[in-house]
Amino acid sequence: MIQQQQSLVLSPYAALYDIVVPKDNMLRQINELVNFTFIFEELQTKYCLDNGRNAIDPIRMFKYLLLKAIFELSDVDIVERSKYDLSFKYFLGMAPEDPVIDPSSLTKFRKLRLKDINLLDMLIGKTVDLAIELKILKSNSIIVDATHTKARYNQKSPLEILRDRARKLRKSVYTMDESLKAKMPAKNTSDVLEDEIEYCQKLVTFIELESGIAQVPKVLNPLHLLKETVEDDIEQLRLTADPDARVGHKSADSAFFGYKTHLAMTEERIITAAVITTGEKNDGKQLQTLIEKSNAAGMQVKTVIGDTAYSEKDNILYTTNNEIELVAKLNPLITQGSRKKEEEFLFNKDAGMYVCPAGHMATRKARQGKKGVGKNQQDTYYFDVEICKSCPLKEGCYKEGAKSKTYSVTIKSDEHAEQMAFQETEYFKAKSKERYKIEAKNSELKHRHGYDVATSSGLIGIEMQGAMAIFAVNLKRILKLVD
Repeated sequence: MIQQQQSLVLSPYAALYDIVVPKDNMLRQINELVNFTFIFEELQTKYCLDNGRNAIDPIRMFKYLLLKAIFELSDVDIVERSKYDLSFKYFLGMAPEDPVIDPSSLTKFRKLRLKDINLLDMLIGKTVDLAIELKILKSNSIIVDATHTKARYNQKSPLEILRDRARKLRKSVYTMDESLKAKMPAKNTSDVLEDEIEYCQKLVTFIELESGIAQVPKVLNPLHLLKETVEDDIEQLRLTADPDARVGHKSADSAFFGYKTHLAMTEERIITAAVITTGEKNDGKQLQTLIEKSNAAGMQVKTVIGDTAYSEKDNILYTTNNEIELVAKLNPLITQGSRKKEEEFLFNKDAGMYVCPAGHMATRKARQGKKGVGKNQQDTYYFDVEICKSCPLKEGCYKEGAKSKTYSVTIKSDEHAEQMAFQETEYFKAKSKERYKIEAKNSELKHRHGYDVATSSGLIGIEMQGAMAIFAVNLKRILKLVD
């Protein structure tokens, strides 16, 4: 059964909150700013309403996850801090003497209650509605960009992941007490995953029960990380590193394994839309969705500000047809007029190279044609032919026996004439200067809210993580603008 949380805390100690949680406390301000009943309304169909024992109130469970996003703590650590931090208990709607939940309840809540909810769009929509209601969202411009999140389980094998985390735990223990090295369980020397899991379980048990330093903060974090890896993700470790994560390119010589979050943000720095994809997806292809989501959230988008990745021909045509100004500089390497397989070969603006349908990046490029004659010049991109020979998608792309594989694009097209004139105007140049704001927002998500690394595996997991992180940064921004 499910019961909605009572807003009135009946406790002889409730007056403590007025003493230790001041009016300018961020959690008190969020509680007063946001009506969280929308969570109850959204999730009540996920519970049995007339049978079984009472479930933990979904609003309180959601607030636990929001605290995780704000303070970047693990399930275990957020529950532990909730035992003694009265600002947490006040935010959670608990009496000072109330017991906290078991950390495993948060995992179940994510998997059972939130998995079929479009949490990302719902939470962004709520914050945009709130910003409009408070009359702090006034612009009709959005700034667009993408940020990457590395997979929790990268391209290392499950065995390597466990060994790396066990090593970090041992290292933290040795810095506290060198004598424990002789008492540690014997390290696993085989390459069998089951043996490594068994060793990690022994290591965790030893540190918790016999080391005497399990509660030292320097040891707690790596201990909890290894313990959660073994207990919560043991099934995932047996299957694969991360089935949804893909390799994306940040530059010609650097790559990452994980996901991309494509963001739209107003000039007031309120995020109005997000699309989360696997790491290899092209930034520019998400622009139309970001505009439509921003409009659906309550914006009236008249101007889009972005980098060269968003100035491809389809986006110019879309924004022109919808009477939207596209403040994104043209790049002759991306915005080509006519080229073959336009939807299959995508340009990576960070690396300056095209990527084939199989996800392989060109190794070099060369310009052909007479200099100064725009439409007669071509850029030719060369791919590693040895990879092409064994590629599962080579049919219709690679000709058997060919000594090279290239992809050519012509420079400049008639569709870009107006855009070229527009980007020379003073208005374009002034609006372009607003783009730095989204770089700062990406940094805030990563470095203050743990969005640089996924906390779980799979696309669903990163979507939940992204939803909570964006909800948190939007609420913080609204509080700042209200002040």
